[in-house]
This record gives sequence, C-alpha cells and structure tokens, in this order.
Amino acid sequence: MAEPASLHVPPLRAMTIAAVRRELSHAFRSAGLDSPELDARLLVGHALGLDHTALVVVADRPLDESQAITLAALAARRLAREPVARIVGSKEFWGLNLRIADATLVPRPETETVVEAALAAIDDGGSRTRSLRVADLGTGSGALLLALLSELPNAVGVGTDVSLPALQTARASAKELGLGSRAMFVNCDFGKALAGDFDLVVSNPPYIVSGEIAALPEEVRHDPRLALDGGADGLVCYRTIAADAGRLIGLAGHFVVELGYGQDAAVAALMKAAGLEPMRARADLAGIPRALTARVATMPP
Repeated sequence: MAEPASLHVPPLRAMTIAAVRRELSHAFRSAGLDSPELDARLLVGHALGLDHTALVVVADRPLDESQAITLAALAARRLAREPVARIVGSKEFWGLNLRIADATLVPRPETETVVEAALAAIDDGGSRTRSLRVADLGTGSGALLLALLSELPNAVGVGTDVSLPALQTARASAKELGLGSRAMFVNCDFGKALAGDFDLVVSNPPYIVSGEIAALPEEVRHDPRLALDGGADGLVCYRTIAADAGRLIGLAGHFVVELGYGQDAAVAALMKAAGLEPMRARADLAGIPRALTARVATMPP
C-alpha cells in the first residue's frame, strides 16, 4: 500500500532556509500536526544550530546536502508523531530549558499549574526569599523542582525517582541552569528515602488508568510507561504518596500534587483518609482541576 502523501518528507536539497521552513510547515500541516510552523522552526533551528533570530538573518542561505539529509530525517520522525521535544532533546517549562530523555516525561503546560499552586502556598506563609526545603517526588526531568528553585532563591531541594537515567537527566539540567548547588537527586520510590520536615512537597505522579494507556494520543505514548501508568484505577501512586505525606511535610508544610482529569474528588478523599486537609483544586487554563494542595489536618481548639 502506498504511503499517504501527507507523510512524505518533501525534497529539501538546494532549498533556502526560508523555503525549507515553508515546505516543512506545509507537510506538517497536511499531516494534521497541531503546531506546524513552530515545529518546522524548532527542527530547522536544531538541525542547523541556529536560534530564532539567526534563522531570520540567514533565511536566504541554501542548505548543503548534509544539512538536507539531517533535516529530512528529523522531519520524518516528526511525521511519525514523535514529539519535537524528544527529537531535539529539550523542552521549555516555566521559562527554563530542560533536557528530555527516553526515561522522562515531556513536561506539559498544564503541569505549570502545580508550580503556581505551590508558589501560592509558599506566599501564604511569608516571603519567597526565606530559607525553604522542597521535595519533588518522582521528579523525572526535574521540571517541578527546578521551576520552584528558580523562584525561591534561598530554597534547597531534592528530587527523587526510581529511574537512574531520569535522575541523570534532571541533574544535568540543574547544572546547566545554575541550580546544581541547591538541588540534589535521590534514587528511591517517591519519598521513601527522605527524612521529612519539608516546607513544600510536590509531585506529578503516574495517574493514567492502565487500561487507557493504549488509547492515549500517539505523541503521549512516546512517554515512558513507568511515568504514565497509575494502576487499575489511576490512583495507586496517590495512595503511596498520601500515606507518607504527613511524615514528609510535618505540621507546617504544604503538599501539592498534579491531578488527572476527573480525579480531584478521589485524590482529595485519599488525602483526608491519610490525615491531610485538602484545599479546593486549582484549575489549569482549560478549566480542569489540575493541582491539589493539602496540609496536615489539625484538631479544632
């Protein structure tokens, strides 16, 4: 059977950089990709080692044969629905450029809602410049931890993960962002190896129902299953984290977790059962409850 025309990479030899961007944008749009112009710009810039400004300055320069071959290979991967972040090995999150690897999720915009909720909890307790201890359980790329450390100048933090390659990726990003001296990384299951008394604990745990993973969009299915699979009901990891949260945050700390679609009531119930007091979930830009904050419940006077 012939391959659909929309999946063909257009010939790129002898084209100018501007023309290549137009051709790839057209091919990506024909294939139904969501952001064809942006994808084309990022891939061309990555292949040629040029930022956005440089791409404009040298727009009339033709590709050489080696560049055309390299870019055609990258475009073919994108047409096969491999996310751009995985192709170029990095993703922007909270204004930070983070490394992405096979062992990490690609950070998504809705996860920034967790950062917003965490910072709001910190702001309620005083200045962001005070000394703070932060933990990110299941840190993956380090997105949550590094975003928070970038906003809390005197905080120190620890990210945990069961995946050593994920921790190596997060550690490399921390160093590149100048946050390496304030971030450490520990190989363990969520908070099992941590002593506690954190001012803030955050987590974006696996929360997809096991039976629904095969039906996820193809780009999402490029993420490691270990970082997606939340068990038969999607709540397995929340049970583990909630059971340990009180020990980790003590009486004064805050606990913030990302939620999957429609999970706010179930996760809040798990927190209450574990002796925590959940607040109203913070919604993302689509209006979906995305970040739930909790503290250790206190007895009324």
